[in-house]
Amino acid sequence: MADLLVVPLKKPNEVDIVQPLKNTINIIYSTSQKVEDYSEQVNDLSRLRSNAVWKSYEKYESSLEVIYSYYDQIVALESKIPPGELQIPFKWKDAFSKGSGIFGGKTSLTISQLGYERVSVLFNIAALQSSVAAAQSVDTDESLKLAAKLLQQSAGIFSHLKSNVMAALQQDPTPDLNPDTLAALSALMLAQAQEIFVHKAIHDNMKEAITAKLASQAYELYAEAMKLMQKENVRQLWDREWLPTVAGKQALFYGMAEYYQSLVCRSNKTVGEEIARLKSCLEYLKTAQLQSGKPNLGVDLVAKAQRHLAEAIKDNDFIYHERIPDIKTLQTVGRAVLAKAVPVSSRLSSSNRDLFEQLVPLAVHQAMTAYDNRKSELVNSEVGKLRDATQLLNSVLASLNLPAALEDDSGQALPRSLMDKSTAVQNLGGVGAINTMIRELPELLTRNREILDETERLLNDEKQSDDQLREQFKERWKRIPSAKLTETFRSNALKYRSIIDNATQADRSVRDKYEAHKRGMELLSEGPAVMAASVPHGGGGGTMVNNTSSVARLRALLEQVETMKAERDAIECELKSATVDMKETFLAALHDGNVKEHALSVETLGRAYGPLQHQVKDSLGKQEGLMADIQKTNSEFVSERSGQGHAAQRREAVMKELAAAHDAFMELLSNLREGTKFYNDLTQILIAFQNKVSDFCFARKTEKEELMKDLTRGLGAVAQAVAPNLPQHHGGVGGMTSAVLTGVFQSGLTTLSSYLQPGGGKTSPKTEAKLSEAGKTESQSDLRREPPQRPIPPTAAPAGAGYSGGLPYPMQPQNMPIPYAVPPQTPYPQYPVPQMPQGYYTLPFPSGGYQPPPQQYPGYQQQYPQYPGYPQPGQQPPQQNPPWQ
Repeated sequence: MADLLVVPLKKPNEVDIVQPLKNTINIIYSTSQKVEDYSEQVNDLSRLRSNAVWKSYEKYESSLEVIYSYYDQIVALESKIPPGELQIPFKWKDAFSKGSGIFGGKTSLTISQLGYERVSVLFNIAALQSSVAAAQSVDTDESLKLAAKLLQQSAGIFSHLKSNVMAALQQDPTPDLNPDTLAALSALMLAQAQEIFVHKAIHDNMKEAITAKLASQAYELYAEAMKLMQKENVRQLWDREWLPTVAGKQALFYGMAEYYQSLVCRSNKTVGEEIARLKSCLEYLKTAQLQSGKPNLGVDLVAKAQRHLAEAIKDNDFIYHERIPDIKTLQTVGRAVLAKAVPVSSRLSSSNRDLFEQLVPLAVHQAMTAYDNRKSELVNSEVGKLRDATQLLNSVLASLNLPAALEDDSGQALPRSLMDKSTAVQNLGGVGAINTMIRELPELLTRNREILDETERLLNDEKQSDDQLREQFKERWKRIPSAKLTETFRSNALKYRSIIDNATQADRSVRDKYEAHKRGMELLSEGPAVMAASVPHGGGGGTMVNNTSSVARLRALLEQVETMKAERDAIECELKSATVDMKETFLAALHDGNVKEHALSVETLGRAYGPLQHQVKDSLGKQEGLMADIQKTNSEFVSERSGQGHAAQRREAVMKELAAAHDAFMELLSNLREGTKFYNDLTQILIAFQNKVSDFCFARKTEKEELMKDLTRGLGAVAQAVAPNLPQHHGGVGGMTSAVLTGVFQSGLTTLSSYLQPGGGKTSPKTEAKLSEAGKTESQSDLRREPPQRPIPPTAAPAGAGYSGGLPYPMQPQNMPIPYAVPPQTPYPQYPVPQMPQGYYTLPFPSGGYQPPPQQYPGYQQQYPQYPGYPQPGQQPPQQNPPWQ
């Protein structure tokens, strides 16, 4: 079907999707309990994209399946990646662009969104469907069915894009993705699909009445397509033969409808109406040839209609003598609607394979992230309550010198509890371990500050470059300022800076506590023998009351303390180890249509952690009574002791200091481990933040280069292109040459409504005069026709022509790994605020310290559009003979 119009393809630029996609998946799904390696899937997607790009140029049905597969993967992946997270600069050229952009539209567009890639691929699917349909033969039933199916699907895709493209891009698109362009293409594909049904009706020898109605509907659809294609903002896009072809087919199918309706009249013996419809048919067929510039268009139908008209007139003159009615008084031919735009299905490929099936949908991932945040908050809160209570209990016992006071019966040897504490401190590395970790903190802090400083430098450099170019090009620099785009980035940088400052205060508190208990920790680290020599003796002046009731009660109470501490360790372990897989729960809720995260999370957390919370509450209540009993009993114990001299008091003070130093050592060791892990985790978060900013800056750099290319190209573009005259071999019907056809279009004859009245078939006197005058002028100048003039070379274009502004980037970067708030006016939904990591192990780091990432990004190779060559001065095109010679 060589006469079907084929939509050109959008041409993509090569882009690396592997590394940015890996980074994005790792950042978003790094909190998953099972970390997956998606390198193979990402590489498969990259290969699938390359295959889809090349298969677009092969006009086979099998090529469609390759592009379908890539499109399905993009759709599936888009539902699992938050908008704006994936910073891949997808660049696609305008399908109708000739490389100049002289009509003010963008010749290409770069946007770092999966939605733009999806829209562009879907456009190419519809375009390739039109190519495959046009390549089918009209001689086989299967080919006709396939062509009709593909054209209806193509019409549905263009209609879908028309309704959704602006929401997907969030900015001005290239001309081929303009909603008016897409509406015209959808109407054109639908008209061509109806044309296929007409061919099939003729091929299958259907009844004349059905064929007439099908042709009448084809005329109506082509009329609608012509109306949309002639809109001022799109009519310059089409190839020069598109409008004449559509106008010609509009008239052709009206004439075809009249012809087949005349056959119905012939079978009904209504000769008068038959003659009227045949005359109307010939009028429209002649108009079709004139409008299309194709003298052979419908030539077989013209011959049949002329033969039938001569037969009908002869029969009417000799036999029927019927009055020939005015065509305007006859009932219009009915319409049979078969061609309909097919809605875009959720999956286009026959394969159900999902490369990233392990990644949950975005709504489920957000719900799981919010659940994890609620869980972490609950666990940290309960563990914090237990630790604070235990720390308070230890401080009270140390102030009472318990249990050492009960064990120091001779005043000479060290109490057993102090010896055990010294051994425990030694086994944990002693004061040397504390010193080492304290010395490492500034190094970890400096590393994080360097990463944050480098990230802010990237933002500042990008802003400085944008401001300089905005100052240079003034109003022609039509893109959103960096200051507005990076508001969220800078807000997050301030939050990171605040977190680092707060951590610095925590480091200072750790050092202060270390200095306060340094002497006692050093003694504990030396071991029991050295520590015994440093503790003063009691002097033997006191009497220990070891067999009194107060001593027995204190021992019993201290045993309860140890039991309660063990219970708390078990509760803390259960709090940290309790896990509930909410993936299936949220997936089931999403399948039902609504993920009510808050209600489901609260219910699940209450069921999983409710009993443990009650145990924490009971333990805290038990401690209050236990501490009161210990303090009361210890007062009785102290009063029962007698003969306490100055040496005994000094000995008791030192033992209290050692007990407090032991507790401080354990607390400092825990704090320093958590601090080291905090800084290491923060390093990972800051590196992810820096990668995100680097991707953003690289995308802005790509956009800057494209805009610079458009602006510099505009300097060499012509202000208004001058079209050359039509060559002689483009002559029209019956000796009507190019000037006549040009006059027809300039007279407004590109639509049938301005040339013929509905069903009339008469030409206005004004139009007849124009045609007659044009024909005479043309016939007089045929022999002395000069070859067409060479077009004027490009000189200048309006400033900024070829770029209409807009931003190829999302309004706000989202789903940051640190508390993040989206401004209220955002085109995307707000996401739950992730918490800082609360892990309990130190992440490994490569040796050699932190190495900042390279700051030089490989630029794209400059590719400038190739313009077709013009005839060289002095060269003349080959002379063509007039069509009548």
